[in-house]
Amino acid sequence: MRFVLPALSCLALLTVAAPALAQDEVIRTGGTRFTQADAERSRRTREALAYATPLPPGAPTADYSLVAWCEALVLGHVQTGESLQTTDALDLRLIDLGRAEAVKFRAALEAGRTYQSPEAIAEAEAAADGARRMWAPVLAGDLALRNETFGLFFGLPGRCEHAAHRISGNITSPPATLADVGLQEPAPAE
Repeated sequence: MRFVLPALSCLALLTVAAPALAQDEVIRTGGTRFTQADAERSRRTREALAYATPLPPGAPTADYSLVAWCEALVLGHVQTGESLQTTDALDLRLIDLGRAEAVKFRAALEAGRTYQSPEAIAEAEAAADGARRMWAPVLAGDLALRNETFGLFFGLPGRCEHAAHRISGNITSPPATLADVGLQEPAPAE
């Protein structure tokens, strides 16, 4: 009896600890792989969410103009960061990421330009000018204002990247909706 009680205690401890140890392991179910169809379904879901999310006040709604506006906002943030002449690794990384994002938006604008009407191009240029004007007081401000603004810039609407993808590929079909991807009940038929 002296050995039975400690043995049962050890067994109980192992039983409780075993699931905790197993939870730290990677679990793979059924040999599934992420396929091209999964990637496309994921892209459509992200696109539906991005287009369902309201844009900030003043943001253009047409894809081509939106991408021009987004590029100008990113470039304003980059210019603000560069004006700080910082050596902080995180700040420098944000500046580099902003530059890379601006390059993607510029490439999308150039690829999509041939598919745009002169009116759409003028609207995009006006949207970009408006975004640049928003950065002008910051860039003209003192170091404290620029530093604070650089740190507070929260980024762009998710729709910017999806709009860039759509204009660069001349995708003219409507974007996926929440109902299309199963995140919302379809509207009842009339």
